[in-house]
Amino acid sequence: MSPSDAPINWKRNLTVAWLGCFLTGAAFSLVMPFLPLYVEQLGITGHSALNMWSGLVYSITFLFSAIASPFWGGLADRKGRKIMLLRSALGMAIVMALMGMAQNVWQFLILRALLGLLGGFVPNANALIATQIPRHKSGWALGTLSTGAVAGALLGPLAGGLMADSYGLRPVFFITAAVLFACFLLTWFSIRENFVPVPKREMLSARDVFGSLKNPKLVLSLFVTTLIIQVATGSIAPILTLYVRDLAGNVNNIAFISGMIASVPGVAALLSAPRLGKLGDRIGPEKILIAALLISVLLLIPMSMVQNPFQLGVLRFLLGAADGALLPAVQTLLVYNSTNQIAGRIFSYNQSFRDIGNVTGPLVGSAVSASFGFRAVFVVTASIVLFNAVYSWISIARASRPGRRKKIAAQG
Repeated sequence: MSPSDAPINWKRNLTVAWLGCFLTGAAFSLVMPFLPLYVEQLGITGHSALNMWSGLVYSITFLFSAIASPFWGGLADRKGRKIMLLRSALGMAIVMALMGMAQNVWQFLILRALLGLLGGFVPNANALIATQIPRHKSGWALGTLSTGAVAGALLGPLAGGLMADSYGLRPVFFITAAVLFACFLLTWFSIRENFVPVPKREMLSARDVFGSLKNPKLVLSLFVTTLIIQVATGSIAPILTLYVRDLAGNVNNIAFISGMIASVPGVAALLSAPRLGKLGDRIGPEKILIAALLISVLLLIPMSMVQNPFQLGVLRFLLGAADGALLPAVQTLLVYNSTNQIAGRIFSYNQSFRDIGNVTGPLVGSAVSASFGFRAVFVVTASIVLFNAVYSWISIARASRPGRRKKIAAQG
């Protein structure tokens, strides 16, 4: 048996992919605390101009990632997922280093767009692991993998803020590039994949990909669910600090309190995702998905009525525990409803919807709060999630109906 034919140690691949997602999650979020400060350093002054450019350089990465993800997903299905992980990690490392050398805001904006174009480590890691793990462990494995990027995103801002205070803004980009290059080397030497390249002429078109699915409407509804999850998360982000300030009144440590309340959902998701993923393997990920969506609605509504930051923090912790189950449940259902041949594209399409949600969520939150106040954002977000719960339940029920008919016919 040649080394390339040896059985894949999917548990080792899961561990290494988790570390890769952790490093890329940390690298992306390292620069977030001081992004507006860097824009200011590049020559943008004035409150409105600074706000506009900060929003632009933040969101353009997700916009270009949404555009590029399907292309990279198709290439992953044709060339293999490991090479896409390597391409993503090395490309992002180079772009991050160039960001540290940007001389004006236009260069920085173009590099942020390029970062989105070259990204895609996490969806390709999901596709790699999804095609290697036993199906009955999908929920646990994908739930565990999701905690890597969450943990990185939680620790990244703290580390980025400390390094920016200690070394200045530009060096943080070079440190981030080094972290991404370490991720590239880790992937190169530690992840194994037995993949036979597929000739381009044998690749399915986008229409054929959906035509090959057992339940294309269900898969599309899962994409929409991913989008709405990100809209719900992102809609609260722009107003959270201001809402906390309204609740807390005049206190000196408002930034610390806001940071704590912003991060508690991630901590809760980190704790809940593997456990709820394992429960989903036992009782079905569709039940976990619907339950988590309904619990999210029940937690979002009281957030519009809280009287102090502590109450908001407790509710956001519980919301994070529910949210920790959502994306892994969606990903597990995508695994159940697609084949290994098209896994790369299915996960990349899902990533595109996620990125669109990342762009539109803050816009929705800002627009609602500007027109109706901070508390209205939670009510509107709860309504969107409730619609998603009903829509998902109907889609899942429709998808399972033909199977029930076959079972009844077989018993008869």
